[in-house]
Amino acid sequence: MLSHQWQNIIHHILGSQCGLCRFPLHASHHTNLLRWCDDCFEYLTPIRRCRRCGLTFNAEELQLEAECGECLKDPPPWQRLFTLGDYDFPLSNEVQRFKDHGEAWHVNALTQLLAERIEQPAPVMTCVPLHWQRYLRRGFNQSHILAEHLAHHLEVSFDGHIFQRAKQTSSQRGNKKITREQNLKGAFSLRKRVDYSHVAIVDDVVTTGSTVRQLCDLLLEVGVESIDIYCICRTPAPNSL
Repeated sequence: MLSHQWQNIIHHILGSQCGLCRFPLHASHHTNLLRWCDDCFEYLTPIRRCRRCGLTFNAEELQLEAECGECLKDPPPWQRLFTLGDYDFPLSNEVQRFKDHGEAWHVNALTQLLAERIEQPAPVMTCVPLHWQRYLRRGFNQSHILAEHLAHHLEVSFDGHIFQRAKQTSSQRGNKKITREQNLKGAFSLRKRVDYSHVAIVDDVVTTGSTVRQLCDLLLEVGVESIDIYCICRTPAPNSL
């Protein structure tokens, strides 16, 4: 992961340009925290989503008040999912640059924007754990960093020691839901006693929801009453691509 000093140097050099289109930024731009111009910032305009799973409503569901048909029929184990946008340009680029190359200079801005969308945040926030071997290779847990920033913006407690990754799993990228679920069987466990009633789990991307579902089940088994999911990106359903 790049040191904060180098990130600040690079950010200062590129600070006069939009981080996406590279056109000049004007001092009046309210998007300077992200270093995106107003036109690029429109990519983050909120759209109607199911409050439960975070997916966009399809044409038949546009008249629904809050939850999509799938969640009404078979709701996931969490109550609310908040996201900045779909796992698509430009958010997908930002997430991958952070996760794969340690480029974290937009993390504070992205989590601040996400915090502004979260109504009645959970009083305690935690994150998806990373196996220690993968942590040694990468040098950081991106979900842990996102959760720390988000907890700061929301002025809530952060507890990064609730979960542990009991076994290492292969990368989930490109896997279908059933394969993801098989990979994750027995992958997580609780590290400590949990006495919270309302907890939020933070991850960078929610794809099929298999990972956060496993973590929710662990919390529900020990009496946690309400769980929220906070993520930077939500991968669209296959039929919406």
